[in-house]
Amino acid sequence: MKKSNYQQVETSITSKLFGKLSNECDVIQYTLRNSVGSEFSVINYGATITSLKIANKRSKIIDVVLGFETLEEYINSFDLPNAPYFGTTVGRYAGRINNAEFNLNGKLISLNKNHGKHNLHGGNVGFSRKFWSLKSTSNEENPSITFEYTSPNNEEHFPGELTVQVTYTLTEKNELEVLYQAKSTQDTIVNLTQHSYFNLDGHSEDITKQKLFVNSEKTLETTIENIPTSNFLETVGSQFDFSLPKQCPTEIDNTFVLNENSKEAAILFSMKNNLKMTVFTNQPAVHIYVGGNCFNQIKGKENANYHPLSGICFETQNFPDAPNHEHFPSAILKKDELYHHKTTYQFQTF
Repeated sequence: MKKSNYQQVETSITSKLFGKLSNECDVIQYTLRNSVGSEFSVINYGATITSLKIANKRSKIIDVVLGFETLEEYINSFDLPNAPYFGTTVGRYAGRINNAEFNLNGKLISLNKNHGKHNLHGGNVGFSRKFWSLKSTSNEENPSITFEYTSPNNEEHFPGELTVQVTYTLTEKNELEVLYQAKSTQDTIVNLTQHSYFNLDGHSEDITKQKLFVNSEKTLETTIENIPTSNFLETVGSQFDFSLPKQCPTEIDNTFVLNENSKEAAILFSMKNNLKMTVFTNQPAVHIYVGGNCFNQIKGKENANYHPLSGICFETQNFPDAPNHEHFPSAILKKDELYHHKTTYQFQTF
């Protein structure tokens, strides 16, 4: 029987058919607009952000995230040698889990291995490749949209049936708020994040002329396979010291431990467009990644040729491999308890 989640929504939210999955599910693109000229588009495949257009003080509209123009390109991108996860919701566990296993309540849980001998971003078919149902929309002053996905017990070998909701809100203050909530029928682990690649100069430019600030004094030490060792490295005086804004790195794939007493995680500055993006979160870390090379196999939006310097990710989250390190913040979600993760991307001109 044909499944469809297509429905027209009103005023500040519009929708259109974006494509069909192999099971005939309709993938819909929803666009939210605010009164100051910004708009945000998302599809119900992977609860994926496809565009985020921000107006600067010269009334120029800049699409600040990387993405594709068709559903087929999003689907095919997961077959690339290094899947970019453009704009997707990542789960059940963002980042790497060492040897794809962890102990929970005295029991060894063995997950699917999809990154060498490790589990990355939820496994073979994580939340980024799932069909999310439209739960609700709101056309109030700050338009919002909520998607829901129920992950069956033992999906990718994670315990518990996990019901996840993600709500995107585009505010009149030019903020994109992302709220994740989840409940499980059993004790499990959860670490969700948003995997958009940002470029304040525009998605077809590179990030090398932009500046970065990170509110952190420590990063996680990792092995050559990018697995945390349990140790922390001081950033002061190192290449990862972004306590004062400096040029975006051309290569980075590191987890920054956020300073306590501040929800401000990072700031990205574009001198070209006099635009800055501040990232706020209630999570203990932000994983910053520069990459997303499509190896000239898939073109980006507007025929853009994406390369490793096309965008920068701010993956607000718990620590990678936290279930295997007792002194890391706990990633355990107890049965019937509520997982709550809020991240806000605030855009301002200067």
